[in-house]
Amino acid sequence: MNFQSRPEGGAREAKLRYLPGDYLVLSPGSFVRCAVSGQAIPLDDLRYWSAEVQEPYASADIAFGRYEQLKAEGRV
Repeated sequence: MNFQSRPEGGAREAKLRYLPGDYLVLSPGSFVRCAVSGQAIPLDDLRYWSAEVQEPYASADIAFGRYEQLKAEGRV
């Protein structure tokens, strides 16, 4: 699967507004894409995101690495 393709079954990508500890669904769908890896993350499995930069992450390791990068750039 490439970055633009849909996961099997024709699932739609959701559009979310990330809040501290929660998110709002702006456009319904069943998954979002990790901002770093491009991996599809089913909404039921979404646990990590940044409200400051509005990005979802596939894992804690990816989220921490991105936080360190953003901190070094002075964005968080």
